[in-house]
Amino acid sequence: MKLVSSAKLRRARELMERASAYVGAAVEMAGTLPKALFEPFAPRADAQPRVLIIVVSSDRGLCGAYNANLMRLVENKERELRARGVEPLFFPVGRRALDHLRRARATIVDQRINVTPRLATPELARELAQRVLTQYNGGEIREAAIAYNVFRSMFSQQPTYRELIPVERSAQGETGGSAEPYYLLEPAQEELAPLVVRFYLEAEIFAALLDAETGEHAARMMAMDAATSNAGEMIERLTLEMNRVRQGTITRELMDIVGGAEALRESQGGA
Repeated sequence: MKLVSSAKLRRARELMERASAYVGAAVEMAGTLPKALFEPFAPRADAQPRVLIIVVSSDRGLCGAYNANLMRLVENKERELRARGVEPLFFPVGRRALDHLRRARATIVDQRINVTPRLATPELARELAQRVLTQYNGGEIREAAIAYNVFRSMFSQQPTYRELIPVERSAQGETGGSAEPYYLLEPAQEELAPLVVRFYLEAEIFAALLDAETGEHAARMMAMDAATSNAGEMIERLTLEMNRVRQGTITRELMDIVGGAEALRESQGGA
């Protein structure tokens, strides 16, 4: 499993590096366009006090604390949202998240499990973005977010909760610019806004899926390496213990044989 995860990790990192320029450009574009472009995507006044949370976990275990740390973050966010009077709705991607949320009796609106052979695909990102936009535009939710593990290094995967929509709270807040430049928009703003928002959401979700998949392979690779080392140490310790027991057994048997032979010699000498 370590060798398989190592090969998958290499491919996942290559894909993440190739997609980083695309994702970065999408986020930068959403953060630098005028605020007026996103006004049609402000929360509806009659929107229900709900937030849709996409939780990206793994389908399989044997990857250390990868899923446990993520679900701990999700539980904390759920308590915070309920304290604000907002109901969390969950969309688990991965069997481990689905099983945990079912045990916690959370509200699950949909699910995607056994996503093979790769988790991070543009098709899945497009599907999730469409689901977010449909519920947001319909007033079924007021916010949407995604919870996943960010790949930091081979030894670190950081559980992260990232808001997706409203866009001005996630993308525009990162630019830090005070003066807004003038833009001449073509085509009309009404036609451009839905395309920009959809493009931004798909890029953000795709980046999260890439991070989650890469982090999963790294976590499983390290967990299997640690398991192999621990198994080797256990085998050495048990082998040493077995040799000691066997040596003690042989010593006792030899002592019994020697004692029996000596007793027989003494009995024959007395006779």
